[in-house]
Amino acid sequence: MTIERRYTAELRGGPTGVLSGYAAVFDAQSQDLGGFVEIVRPGAFRRTLAAADHVRALYDHNGGHVLGRVGAGTLRLAEDTRGLHFEVKLPQTTVARDLAVLVERGDVDGASFAFRVAPQGERWDARAAVPVRELLAVDLEEITITARPAYVDTSVALRSLPRHPVTLRRRYLETL
Repeated sequence: MTIERRYTAELRGGPTGVLSGYAAVFDAQSQDLGGFVEIVRPGAFRRTLAAADHVRALYDHNGGHVLGRVGAGTLRLAEDTRGLHFEVKLPQTTVARDLAVLVERGDVDGASFAFRVAPQGERWDARAAVPVRELLAVDLEEITITARPAYVDTSVALRSLPRHPVTLRRRYLETL
């Protein structure tokens, strides 16, 4: 099974702390992915979130630039009504500090995800001028922070405040 990667946009924030946003936004169309467009449907990540300890947050899909991992408690993932929300507590590494500066300046403003399509996890519609692929169930491999998004509706923000329980509405508003 091939691992696929998708990128998204809207990253902003402050100099230190927690990076949060959406690695995928439901029902939003991607840019052209080479002759087709893609839409992630609500529930597409449910399968992964049931056993997500292996999922990591990376910088630009680089396995050498780990920012956090679900199993270590440094990455949180959740589906809400908007999409796949994440929060990653940035480590005290050169890569993370540099990334925080790039996010604060607005140079890096996107998020992405890498995945494998689960069995019966996709549906195609070839009736339009550009075929549409709907992702219904995927096995998430990673999320990543990037400057090259394929989905322009995703977001990332850097917060320097300590983590407090927040409602989904407040979490959404913090990423705007």
